[in-house]
Amino acid sequence: MHGGNQTGVSDFLLLGISENPEQERVLFWMFLSMYLVTVVGNVSIILAIGSDSRLHTPMYFFLANLSFTDLFFVTNTIPKMLVNLQSQNKAISYVGCLTQLYFLVSLVTLDNLILATMAYDRYVAICRPLHYVTVMSPGLCTLLLTSCWALAVLYGLMLTLLMTKVTFCGSRKIHYIFCEMYVLLRLACSNTQITHIVLITTGIFIFLTPFGFMMVSYVRIVRAILRIPSASSKYKAFSTCGSHLAVVSLFYGTLCMVYLQPIQTYSMKDSVATVMYAVVTPMMNPFIYSLRNKDMHGALGRLFRGKGFQRLT
Repeated sequence: MHGGNQTGVSDFLLLGISENPEQERVLFWMFLSMYLVTVVGNVSIILAIGSDSRLHTPMYFFLANLSFTDLFFVTNTIPKMLVNLQSQNKAISYVGCLTQLYFLVSLVTLDNLILATMAYDRYVAICRPLHYVTVMSPGLCTLLLTSCWALAVLYGLMLTLLMTKVTFCGSRKIHYIFCEMYVLLRLACSNTQITHIVLITTGIFIFLTPFGFMMVSYVRIVRAILRIPSASSKYKAFSTCGSHLAVVSLFYGTLCMVYLQPIQTYSMKDSVATVMYAVVTPMMNPFIYSLRNKDMHGALGRLFRGKGFQRLT
């Protein structure tokens, strides 16, 4: 080991979910298939929205950005995981580990903020329909999205810089599929109490505040929908929000399984929950959003028939 930085280690070892060669082969093909499905699904959503002028609305503008975030998110973690599953050398450098951590934190935060922005869009569309065009103007949409990106980038940078102050010694083995904050803190030999406090307090602000906003928005949305006299109009309103609620539930449900616990209790079983939010959720989002959406069905159909590509070019 060559101590080229303050941590006293040059590499970490990403051991993943299993060290059994037979299981690793199965995991490789499983994760490769999931990665390809995720890439195709999210790229299709982005191209369909970009190629169809009927989908150039705030809701689909935010959805395209959510798909881009999910695409970037899985590309940050899965390719390295696939290489490790096929290789005897499972090392990742200290800089590489922190880089992966930075993008992980930033992109999860961005996903969270975009979902909150989409909830606001649905709130305005259903509770203030007559003002929707003026409220959700292109300028406001751009401002909201820029703010989401800026906050996510700064939050990721802050936590990554905080991790550079942590000293590592002893075991370098990470029984996990990527470099993750809680796992790295468990390997630290310095006092991580301040880091843990910052992680919890900022996490509450960054994640629970948008979640609370979404819950309040949807309470008001449900009340507004229940006042609609027409059954068909009620169904249409619920269907536009149902897909977003499904994604929110999947995203926060899996995050809570992993992070609503003390660092000391963080164990191997949490790798399975991590796979849910890091791999399964980005893979499922395109299917959830297009499942009962006629506009998206039409756009995807035109895209795959070649008409969408002609418009893009």
